[in-house]
Amino acid sequence: MTDLHRHLREKLLAAIADLGLPATEAAGMLRLDPPRNRDHGDVALGAFQLAKLAKLPPPKFAAEIAARIAADDIIESAVAAGPFVNFKFRRGAMAREVLTAIHSDAAPYGKAATNDQVVCIDFSSPNIAKPFHIGHMRSTVLGNALCRIHRHLGATVHGINHLGDWGMPFAKMMTAYMRFGDEVELHKSPMRHMFELYKRYDAEAKANPELNEEAAQRFKALESGEDNEERRMWQLLRDESLKAFQGPYSRLGVTFDHITGESFFEDKMDAAMARVEKAGVLEESDGADVVWLKDQGIKQPCLLRKSDGTTLYHTRDLAAAFYREETFHPTRILYIVGGEQKLHFAQLKGVLIKMKEAIADAIEHVPFGLVLSKGPEGKWEKFASRSGNAVFLDEILDEAVRKVRGVIAEKNPDLDDPDAVAEHVGVSAIIFNDLKNGRIKDVKFDWDAMLAFEGETGPYVQYACARLSSILRKVDLPVPAVDSIDFELLADAERVLLTMMDFAAAVQRAADQSEPSVVTHFTIALAGEIHSYLADHYVVSAEPAVRNARLVLVDAARRLLTTGLDLLGIKAPERM
Repeated sequence: MTDLHRHLREKLLAAIADLGLPATEAAGMLRLDPPRNRDHGDVALGAFQLAKLAKLPPPKFAAEIAARIAADDIIESAVAAGPFVNFKFRRGAMAREVLTAIHSDAAPYGKAATNDQVVCIDFSSPNIAKPFHIGHMRSTVLGNALCRIHRHLGATVHGINHLGDWGMPFAKMMTAYMRFGDEVELHKSPMRHMFELYKRYDAEAKANPELNEEAAQRFKALESGEDNEERRMWQLLRDESLKAFQGPYSRLGVTFDHITGESFFEDKMDAAMARVEKAGVLEESDGADVVWLKDQGIKQPCLLRKSDGTTLYHTRDLAAAFYREETFHPTRILYIVGGEQKLHFAQLKGVLIKMKEAIADAIEHVPFGLVLSKGPEGKWEKFASRSGNAVFLDEILDEAVRKVRGVIAEKNPDLDDPDAVAEHVGVSAIIFNDLKNGRIKDVKFDWDAMLAFEGETGPYVQYACARLSSILRKVDLPVPAVDSIDFELLADAERVLLTMMDFAAAVQRAADQSEPSVVTHFTIALAGEIHSYLADHYVVSAEPAVRNARLVLVDAARRLLTTGLDLLGIKAPERM
């Protein structure tokens, strides 16, 4: 909440009290939002709930409130419009409050003070011994953005990479390597070698079903806990995979607080199963242990232990939930996993609900759509290479950087360190393209649209940052102190300032809804408004008082765009 909103809220609470409404109850209904049409005002109050509390028609209640809000040094007007009250702030006061807060890095523009929220974010989580492909990127960049957003709002965040390093998929990979692998090739190009082995395993298993039985036996040996060949093979392939994954993570600017794969919970699964048994919800079905969830509308039982005694994803996810509860005491646990796993997380939460475990309330599946590319016939389809094999993410990132390097060579051949700029802009374009879409929607991977320097793209927003930095360099003067300028000279920048004021609501909504696209669209809007403003308002050549006021505005826009991009995991270059 900005100081402007706080001031208005205090005036509204006084007006509501004057109407005889209970203060505590009314305060919870007091919501201020930007009106759909900014020409109507800067912020609006919907009177529906409050009017019901006052037992008045909403338009009459809105008129009563508007009549009680007098203009002052901050509020210019309060006008009733049907069931709404539209408020307008004085432009000088708005410029002073917004720009001072941004330049002092005060919340909501800067990081909030630490609060009591603890958020565990389970994201990326690739399977070891498999390629890090374009599909993994969605979970990775969404989770990274949400970690940054929650930290900005003052939460204690635990970013967790829950690697798929256990279970039958890994047992098959281990079996393939032990039969067909080459250690020299493994060290030279681990992910590509293991990918080829996995493809060979699938082909061989179709002709030789006994291969799957061998893999099952190897997994059983791995779960025995003994120091055996399977355990040593598991360690080798896990280590090689982690080293290989570090390449994409480094380029995407992603780090984790904890890398605890499924294997981490190997010695915690017996205790988890004992906890389920003690709750009295475990049943036997054809020799396997399951929990039925029909009372929650879930027809398929949750399988926790197979008839041969081995565990499954659900067993390990239950153990992980209990561990996170005891270790981190989270208020929310977000699982950034594709929409196709909806049933899995419904069952996980369902088991915890049936067990009457408090941690069930913290469990949230955050699903997302697919990445689509144009097929040979021009139709959008699931991303794949033309050969139908996996598309390694590093190849995609390399291609994006190569294309941006070509644009730089054409438009700005004298740019300092063009390779570093191409890396930042190319990789950021892919991240931005992913995050600008509502996460549940499919992402269209269109090179031309994604790398354009105009429109709703990463390069467009990054160019706005570079342009603002360029203006500050051209003036070749320190940015004036905020309290030294005449804020009334920025009345013509109202659209830029109003957009800046939307930042707090955008970040909060992104956190509440696990929707980073809200922040992405904020950066697009602010970049557009500052570009439009600068098209009609000179900075460098303006007379000194006006120049100084506009320099403070330019610097604030640069700072806020940089913050917005940083929340998305994207760098803001000073030159492009």
